[in-house]
Amino acid sequence: MNPAIEARGLEKRYGKTRALAGLDLVAEAGQVTALLGPNGAGKTTFVRAVATLLRLDAGGLAVAGHDVRSDAPVVRSLIGLAGQFAAVEGAMTGRENLEMVARLYGQGRSAAKLSAARILEQIDLTEASDRLVRGYSGGMKRRLDLGASLVGSPRLLLLDEPTTGLDPRSRNELWDAIRGLVDAGTDVLLTTQYLDEADQLAHQIVIIDGGRTVAAGSPAELKRRVGGDVVEVHARHQDQLATAARVLSRLDQSSPQIDRATRRVTVGVNGRDGLLSAIRALDDAGVDVDDLRLRQPTLDEVFLSLTGHVT
Repeated sequence: MNPAIEARGLEKRYGKTRALAGLDLVAEAGQVTALLGPNGAGKTTFVRAVATLLRLDAGGLAVAGHDVRSDAPVVRSLIGLAGQFAAVEGAMTGRENLEMVARLYGQGRSAAKLSAARILEQIDLTEASDRLVRGYSGGMKRRLDLGASLVGSPRLLLLDEPTTGLDPRSRNELWDAIRGLVDAGTDVLLTTQYLDEADQLAHQIVIIDGGRTVAAGSPAELKRRVGGDVVEVHARHQDQLATAARVLSRLDQSSPQIDRATRRVTVGVNGRDGLLSAIRALDDAGVDVDDLRLRQPTLDEVFLSLTGHVT
């Protein structure tokens, strides 16, 4: 089976700016691939290239084995796209929105009704389907927007920061909908600013910076790539944070990270021995600790390590 997306040496310039600078990426079929990167890394440019919305300057790009240049009409028939904001009509019902989109895809009236009913059930909006969309919650509008991108039965769904602005409950509902789509056979390319979202949904994560890929792998593989473990210390007193950071800095060559709002200091260590060394060092320095634990690096820490940026 061909990969959902295969990109080799992609380049795109806007004047003197290189939005893509030799980007390589392979998104396998049957999974969620999350595309991460700091602002200006080239994420949106890449998504637009996959959607055949811009012309690349160099490199090869294929969707399900079809070249985006020579087979652009075929590629367009294989993809669905949901952007950062719900593009649905508030003065129509949810059902009417989906039936309208289905007709725009060229489906007849009867086929459009069947497609709308199928999608409404798939995104769990059947009960609200005959209400005006202006009365939907933000999460319901995003799910309906997701449904609109599915009416054409795309093989590949492009989701550009789909949960921006949603509350935690609505995010979880949309995550469940995305998981259901993948289980039903839809491949997903997801861009997001929320690293916990990528950790929850993605089978594969690709991190790009400066228009090129800097790392790729499963969430667990990327966490292992940073190396070692992390000791996380919650100091009892705000004025002891600097002391805690100073003594923990002797355990690792990297600088400890300090979060003053939560009185937390984190530093990389070498497993259980590093944890024991941290306990002794903090005790010798007289630092009062409310909590201390050894854990794997988070995706946030992986991202910072690989790009030098925070999301």
